[in-house]
Amino acid sequence: MTTFNRSTLRRLQQLRQTLSVWEGDRRAVAPDSAVAIETNAGGRGDCILWVDGTEGIVRAMDLVPTEVGPQAVVRTLLRAMEHPHSATSPARPKRIVVRDREIQFFLRGVLQDLNIAVDYEPSLPLIDEIFRALQEQNSNRPPQLPTNYTESLNQVALQIWEDAPWEVLDEEKILSVELNYGDTTTLHISILGMLGREFGILLYRSLESLKKFRERVLAVGDSPESLEQAFLEQDCFFVTFDPISHLLDEEDFEIGETMEIEVQPDFGNLHPLEGMRPALYDDEAAIMLLALTSLHRFFQQKLPALADNPFQLLQGSYRLPDPEDAKKKISTKVSTMPDLAMELFEMASDPILAEDDLELESIAPILRDDLVPKDVFFSLGSLSWDILQFLRVSVRTHQVADTEFPTTADGFPVILIQTSRPKAIALIEGLQAAGGLQAICFNPGEDPFANVQYDLGILQTKNGDLHLFGEFMEGDPIHVQARKKWDQRCKKTKGYCGLVIAKGLKGVNRGNPDLKDMLALFEVRSLSAKELGLGLLELVPQFD
Repeated sequence: MTTFNRSTLRRLQQLRQTLSVWEGDRRAVAPDSAVAIETNAGGRGDCILWVDGTEGIVRAMDLVPTEVGPQAVVRTLLRAMEHPHSATSPARPKRIVVRDREIQFFLRGVLQDLNIAVDYEPSLPLIDEIFRALQEQNSNRPPQLPTNYTESLNQVALQIWEDAPWEVLDEEKILSVELNYGDTTTLHISILGMLGREFGILLYRSLESLKKFRERVLAVGDSPESLEQAFLEQDCFFVTFDPISHLLDEEDFEIGETMEIEVQPDFGNLHPLEGMRPALYDDEAAIMLLALTSLHRFFQQKLPALADNPFQLLQGSYRLPDPEDAKKKISTKVSTMPDLAMELFEMASDPILAEDDLELESIAPILRDDLVPKDVFFSLGSLSWDILQFLRVSVRTHQVADTEFPTTADGFPVILIQTSRPKAIALIEGLQAAGGLQAICFNPGEDPFANVQYDLGILQTKNGDLHLFGEFMEGDPIHVQARKKWDQRCKKTKGYCGLVIAKGLKGVNRGNPDLKDMLALFEVRSLSAKELGLGLLELVPQFD
């Protein structure tokens, strides 16, 4: 069992211990619930809550992904003790009460040196009351979409998801939609998703807002606070696509299984004075319906041409039913904006910014994270030997193992990295530019500030560089099982394994790509942490 390191334990033992009884619980919440809004987090997950039952105050609350293990409960408890939400002093409770046996046993082991009793109660009145109040608050909030627009807007949004314009258009390739409807004349469209991160569409009400946002993002760099402020000052509608079915990156996969990823469109409004509003009113919903329907028609007609050629001037005109009166027709026009795309590209290619990037790249870190794309699907798994033989002759890029190896394992151990086609090609080219792939390794890592341990997935290229491809929570049962299978298979193959790079990040192929989606196969050695010789890698903060 993971325990506190000695320095953390001494720090917690020095906290004043009170006679208060704290309640703690972990409950599933929906992304649009009042709990999710209260914790300032999006996406489905679990809410972890620690309250002082004696004082009647909330000390800490977090929203975490459902798949995260019980360590998250401990992290929130640490914040409740050392940095409580409420205007109260840091403290250590004498007694804790939970309603989950598994959490009770886990906490007993972790807290055994802190003189904290951990007891079980079938109900927690104070936490029940807090969730009940948040639920009542949620029931009084307006719906995300007006009832008469819910079906039509969700339908056209899912049609655009199937169109997948982000496979062709990046954020700089702007489209215009002329509506001349209500108070709106033209919307300027930016497509999100080519980088394989968040998929969605931003519909700017003014070209000025679009340009201003791009300028501010380039100016503030990676500062989270400045980026959030720039985000909230946009003037646009938006629709994003959030997965309903979550696939764990650590899940062991087998080629040939069928998985289907469903998405839920989320609509909203951004304005500098209003901030983000996750709801649309009738007039806004009507404008969104006309704009998205026009875009879907345009994508059906013009997207193939945009995929085969540079961003050229293309237009499409459409006659659509008036959302408020089906007997009337509204004329709309969708156009590409190649001149604006070039302007935005040149803005991002500022020579001063490029010089700064070169200076940063000259300081090569021991473990690089600039080769493997961010937020892609990656997994530990295996290929059947028949499929391995087929891939050797069918993929575009194949790096052959330097010697033959046994085939007695139940499959060939591989790391799958799946992303969009442009990013997959860029990753393959990056590996080739480094001389090819040398080895795949796992090495222990630690974030000493959060007291979190990781199993780091590393790609070693032939030029000697080390590249991070994944961070796995140490002790997570799913990853532990996947690593166990990985090690067993590598032992039977005399240390040989593979890296598969595939395209296709949505729909039925996510996590289980078809053979036609697989673009590269690298057959290499698997190195142990001892062979790699790095020791424990610690997260080191970067200062300007």
